[in-house]
Amino acid sequence: MASETKKQGGVQPGKEHVMDPTPQFSSSDYKPSNKLRGKVALITGGDSGIGRAVSYCFALEGATVAFTYVKGKEEKDAQETLQMLKEAKTSEAKDPIAIPTDLGFDENCKRVVDEAVNAFGHIDILINNAAEQYESSSIEEIDEPRLERVFRTNIFSYFFLTRHALKHMKEGSSIINTTSVNAYKGHASLLDYTATKGAIVAFTRGLALQLAEKGIRVNGVAPGPIWTPLIPASFSEEKVKSFGSEVPMKRAGQPIEVAPSYVFLACNHCSSYFTGQVLHPNGNTFH
Repeated sequence: MASETKKQGGVQPGKEHVMDPTPQFSSSDYKPSNKLRGKVALITGGDSGIGRAVSYCFALEGATVAFTYVKGKEEKDAQETLQMLKEAKTSEAKDPIAIPTDLGFDENCKRVVDEAVNAFGHIDILINNAAEQYESSSIEEIDEPRLERVFRTNIFSYFFLTRHALKHMKEGSSIINTTSVNAYKGHASLLDYTATKGAIVAFTRGLALQLAEKGIRVNGVAPGPIWTPLIPASFSEEKVKSFGSEVPMKRAGQPIEVAPSYVFLACNHCSSYFTGQVLHPNGNTFH
């Protein structure tokens, strides 16, 4: 893992295609069973990491997938993911689409929703997943532009996308938000990121109450240390080398170990009585 950090140089967004070892987005042990047959899913940050694994599992389960990626910076990962989804999708699903954008702004989020709806007619599942993070040893290092940037990507986009997507969602639809174990245990060097993840937990619980009468479920997933492009793009070579060793399982998790949580929450016959809840695939991290 350490050699990969040098290639990315701490620049975000991270790039999956240069990672060594490559994150695992699939597994021969995963057995799809048409859990999402006929559904349309919009997944942010779906080109790599957890988003790629979720997109892939959704495609295997019969969903038609639209995903976003960072415009001008993640084209290679996006094209690779697009090809994987085309190969994985069921015969009944439509071809997937990849939408380049900067999700930190309302007008961009509206365009993303409009593009997905123009292609597929409606949205059944919204996965708010895109995020960025930067290390800092002191709150004094976090200036206003950085704070705004992290909050725009990590929580503003969740509000923006949801309010536009809801116009095209009906009873039985599902919204799933990616939060983090850091929202529960804190993280000294990721203070602004951790604050956004705490906001996502509150957003999930409040929105679930608001949308219950519409029959739309809202849940979250709070991953622990998962090997994604965000890690080598955020941390030093030394920290990357030991990443995940602090949890009881003594290793980082893989995206494919997290993606089934999203499948479960998106599937109505699996989780119809789940709303306002957060699942915790975190290697038994204490919080």
